[in-house]
Amino acid sequence: MSNRHLSHTGRLAKLVIRRDRIRIPIWILSIVIVTILVASSFTELYPTEQDRMIMAETMKNPAMVAMVGPIYETGQYTTGAMFANEMLLFTALAVAFMSIFLVVRHTRKDEEGGRIEVIRSLPVGRLSNLCATVLVSFGANMILSLFTGFGLYAMGIESMDLEGSLLFGAALGATGFIFTAIAALFSQLAESSRGAIGYSFTFLGVAYLIRAVGDVSSETMSWCSPLGWILRTKVYVENIWWPIWITVFASIVVTIIALYLNAIRDLEAGFIPAKPGKKNASAFLQSPFGLAARLQRSNIIGWAIGMFMVGASYGSVLGDLETFFETNEMMSLILPSAEGFTLTELFVTTLMSVISMICAIPVLLYITKIRGEEKRSRLEHLLARSVSRAWLMGSFLLISLIGSIVLQFLAVFGLWSAGAAVMEDPISLGRMLQAGFVYLPALWFMIGLAVFFLGVFPKAVSIIWLYLGYSFFVVYLGGILQVPEWATKLSPFGNIPKIPVEEMNYAKVLILTALAICFTICGFVGYRKRDIGA
Repeated sequence: MSNRHLSHTGRLAKLVIRRDRIRIPIWILSIVIVTILVASSFTELYPTEQDRMIMAETMKNPAMVAMVGPIYETGQYTTGAMFANEMLLFTALAVAFMSIFLVVRHTRKDEEGGRIEVIRSLPVGRLSNLCATVLVSFGANMILSLFTGFGLYAMGIESMDLEGSLLFGAALGATGFIFTAIAALFSQLAESSRGAIGYSFTFLGVAYLIRAVGDVSSETMSWCSPLGWILRTKVYVENIWWPIWITVFASIVVTIIALYLNAIRDLEAGFIPAKPGKKNASAFLQSPFGLAARLQRSNIIGWAIGMFMVGASYGSVLGDLETFFETNEMMSLILPSAEGFTLTELFVTTLMSVISMICAIPVLLYITKIRGEEKRSRLEHLLARSVSRAWLMGSFLLISLIGSIVLQFLAVFGLWSAGAAVMEDPISLGRMLQAGFVYLPALWFMIGLAVFFLGVFPKAVSIIWLYLGYSFFVVYLGGILQVPEWATKLSPFGNIPKIPVEEMNYAKVLILTALAICFTICGFVGYRKRDIGA
């Protein structure tokens, strides 16, 4: 590989950092802060060795092993070992998300938008952009690794020593490395950014599934997944470093392959050909709603399966929670207090808020898809025809509203079906549906707020994701971290009654629905008046 292929890589790396000067710090700080806050909460959640040993028995459940990884036996289940067991894999998944989005955004997405062609017209090496993107992603993951490692050690928790904390951070960084390389590879194989993201997340899902099956049934199978590699570090237990070096070495190899493929392929071409479409579009596809549905078909199907699996994964552990909750006083900070209900039922009511906030992610993706199409200048030719702006926006809105109902149902049904299989006295489906569907007004509020930003302040639509993150923080962790009640009430999810533990509050639900309608109307009015693409 000659130097001319990498000409001005450093300058392009600065450009990538300049463009993502807000995104990258938000990703890093969010992951680091949440990790440290959760670590600090573990000392209060499980203050005694007895509490930790009870939780250790729960974590040995095959469903829990499949979800978070195996529990490594020690003389005693320390806070550090418990934290790594429960948090390492989930935090690594967040790092993988960050790396995939970062790489695809600056490679295949820029190529799809014509920006790489402009850069290539300058005295820039053929591989410079891909190499710069990979270097920035590697650098971001190294910074995240160090911040996490030293941040955990600075907490001063007895069982979380410096080596273990640095290894925890290194495991996250190595995960970021391998999925940076995977995203770079699929950015060469796929013909579109959507395809690159789809293949990358499919690889991530398959890696998670292989690790889950392997951790339960076959140790050898777990070694076929990069997620299985990082769990074999046994952080805060044995502190094994060599799986990190294997992951980093694999990342370098995959990156070299991606660079080679980038060097031999044509610009805007891919090695996996796109499936040719039909010669004649159906009547459904020729409508704005049909087009909106077709554009998001893969996301709709993928999230439908994903939400069912999310519910099923939570439901699979309901059978082992009663004993743990009875002996852990700190759970009273999370669970509502009510007589006549089992502790598992109380936990399910709290779990519904978490499921609903997860459900808000695809629902918001469906409605904000129109902004992505607008930024790519794909709406002008539609609006130049006999298609009104209201009908176009309404099509994406209708998909989002239908999605909120369907996805919430699938998540609740998955929770009930898995819970019924492991509980001696399962909760009825009707009661679970009531507890889940009461959160629909909160989802509609988020949709309405997104429509408002799309119509009035389109450049600020990303604020909706910060608001969702805030909601998750104050609603889920509010009890543990003693967040003031007024801060919780600022989130729509904090104003929903926990059915059936609490009585139905029709006033709050109707107010949220009315606010959702008002935001939606204002958004439609603004969308009709503003310049498209401005």
